[in-house]
Amino acid sequence: MNRNDITEKIITVKVSKGIKWEDVAKKVGMSKEWVTAGCLGQMTFDAAQAAAVAEIFGLSADEQKWLQVVPYKGSLPTPVPTDPLIYRWYEIVSVYGTTIKELIHEEFGDGIMSAIDFSMDIVRTPDPKGDRVNVVLSGKFLPYKQY
Repeated sequence: MNRNDITEKIITVKVSKGIKWEDVAKKVGMSKEWVTAGCLGQMTFDAAQAAAVAEIFGLSADEQKWLQVVPYKGSLPTPVPTDPLIYRWYEIVSVYGTTIKELIHEEFGDGIMSAIDFSMDIVRTPDPKGDRVNVVLSGKFLPYKQY
């Protein structure tokens, strides 16, 4: 048994029972974005959060322990993603990455946007031409130190 096995079980139960990530997040007490990342094997749950997830998805005590193990993050199966939705994010970074970098450096100086001290919000925005996907990424600015 490994973390990937637990992720697959979570996805299988989610599909078979029609569970919504937002409902899981409410029971865990965190954002739907963070909880979804955790259920997909990209975040570490504490004991209480793991217990809530285990109850929802019918995980055993041993399976629940895997939810508390620090995962190998960023584990897409290929260097360039092939899933169309994920590939579009890759495309966004390929096309706009230098612009994002330039504008962050102009505003904040030499540093990075943290993916550790970070939050994300994904919402549907109605639009007569077709609903929009509104994604807000918020990361702490971390300046490079001089030494």
